[in-house]
Amino acid sequence: MSAVAIAPAVMDELADIVGPAHVLSDPEITAGYAIDWTRRFAGSTPLVVRPGDTAETAAVMGVLAAAHVAVVPQGGNTGLVGGSVPLAGEAVLSMRRLAACEPVDELASQVTLGAGVTLTDAQAHVAASGLSVGVDLAARESATVGGMVATNAGGINVLRYGAMRAQVVGIEAVLANGTVVSHLAGLEKDNTGYDLGSLLAGSEGTLGIITRVRLRLHPTQPERATALLAFRTAADAVSAAAALRRSVASLHALEAVFDGAMALVSEHLGVTPPVGTLGDGAAWLVAEAAARTDPSDELGAAVAELDDLLVDAAVALDPGSRQRLWAFRENVTEAISAAGIPHKLDVTLPAARLAEFTDGVADVIRAVDRDARPLLFGHLGDGNVHVNVLGPGGSEPAQEVDGAVLHYVAELGGSISAEHGIGTAKLSQLHLNRSEAELAAFGAIKRALDPAGLLNPNVLLP
Repeated sequence: MSAVAIAPAVMDELADIVGPAHVLSDPEITAGYAIDWTRRFAGSTPLVVRPGDTAETAAVMGVLAAAHVAVVPQGGNTGLVGGSVPLAGEAVLSMRRLAACEPVDELASQVTLGAGVTLTDAQAHVAASGLSVGVDLAARESATVGGMVATNAGGINVLRYGAMRAQVVGIEAVLANGTVVSHLAGLEKDNTGYDLGSLLAGSEGTLGIITRVRLRLHPTQPERATALLAFRTAADAVSAAAALRRSVASLHALEAVFDGAMALVSEHLGVTPPVGTLGDGAAWLVAEAAARTDPSDELGAAVAELDDLLVDAAVALDPGSRQRLWAFRENVTEAISAAGIPHKLDVTLPAARLAEFTDGVADVIRAVDRDARPLLFGHLGDGNVHVNVLGPGGSEPAQEVDGAVLHYVAELGGSISAEHGIGTAKLSQLHLNRSEAELAAFGAIKRALDPAGLLNPNVLLP
């Protein structure tokens, strides 16, 4: 859909609020805000506004609401489901200037951050206090705190700390009419009504524009031990993952890379895995333990107990060696993007059906696109599998691939979205996980907070 024109008087009002330099309408400039980093989702926008704080965001939203202009809030634009780009000609409200890092509250182990603070900057800001942000993910240099809350981002440490919603102890947001709601005290016990922070987490910008977030922090675990474990089959890797979760109290991350993805990332990096053999059905785990004292004995003893399942293992303790093992997991997304334009399907499976899914999903995909190339990796500690599918020569696969995979996930009792949300990509499949009554409740909440449907109107809700 083409972007709609914005009246000059509206543009002048917005410039008065945020300054002319932060009201963008030149198509050559705004084009970068209208495509996601996967290159799969692209639209157009007549306007990008970059407020600098909550007050400016509220004033901007008041002007746009009066002019009946729909808005897409945008953080780092690292999403995978088309939820942060103006696919129907909406205006974009870029939150990147809301980058204030307030002093760490060391007594409460909390910090309040602007929505535009990147995860990397947040991590650096709290590190001097001996604390860390619970959620970590590969897009840390671009992903913003507000976007991570809005999508309830997960990442590699969910098995230890939970997803982004579990970190939120306070929130400030601007509603569709420009009203500000703010509850940032961060009290661990506060039973004074609805938890707006929990509601806005995962709402994908459809209920309010997050401007500040108060996060729960965790003690830094400076000592690390990392193992790359090779298995003959996905079933063996799943069994091993369950065993490690039971036996390693300091387990910090448990990541899986399956055969096709391992072959691709190895080619991309120009190195071969130090353990295991690339071949049909093989699987690898990156297992990391983290503690105040050296966790290598605990991890090593648990790995030794896997001898009936394990093909081989490589263990690293120093940062450089650990990073070389992590490279086989953290560079998978980059390798896939370099190979073409994938369809990305982020799903969760019950532990009992994980191996069945990883073994069977390739047949499901090729039943609708025989030339498609499935590439699987993910967070095995919490059942999250990232299914990436490339067509011939890196082209997009058949559109029907998405529905086939998501129906298969639902048949196995899983969720069609583990951590990236519904966006626009999965709108037609939301009913696979949510009942009519739930969808009606979602709609009622949306209408109550955004009766004109101005906030991300084409996202999440069918």
